[in-house]
Amino acid sequence: MTEETTPAAAPALPDRLSIDPSSPYFDGDILQRGIGVRFKGVEKFNVEEYCISESWIRVPAGRSLDRHGRPLTIKLTGEVEVWFKD
Repeated sequence: MTEETTPAAAPALPDRLSIDPSSPYFDGDILQRGIGVRFKGVEKFNVEEYCISESWIRVPAGRSLDRHGRPLTIKLTGEVEVWFKD
């Protein structure tokens, strides 16, 4: 019996993803491919973290930084759609 050769399936997008390397939800391989995020029907380019099942995103709150030099973020709730840009 021979096995059929099938193309490698694209990895599924995770339910939750963060761009912060110290986060447990960080995945550099997926971020390398490029992720698009649409929140309430509008494409967002400044998303720090998202969660599809809980319907929220985290975005920077202006130019404010915390005591560790990372941007302060706010959580916005609403419909979240994500996709690979390539």
